[in-house]
Amino acid sequence: MAWIDMIDEQEADGALAEWYAKLVEPWGGVDNILKIHSLNVPSLEAHYLLYKTVMYGKSPITRPQREMIAVVASAANHCHY
Repeated sequence: MAWIDMIDEQEADGALAEWYAKLVEPWGGVDNILKIHSLNVPSLEAHYLLYKTVMYGKSPITRPQREMIAVVASAANHCHY
């Protein structure tokens, strides 16, 4: 059982449905790390834009280095993301 209420893809409408359409992964759904924002679409947009900036924005840190940092941080936090 989730601790945070989330709106599933099938139940989404309006702006949330539009965001979900952009965020569908190859496995056919939206990652829960993003769905936790489903009750607050502006926070979903902010989370997504932060991720894109950190992982793909201009930086002296290379893309492989960013991925390594993300893996180490996730492992340290016992997080599968």
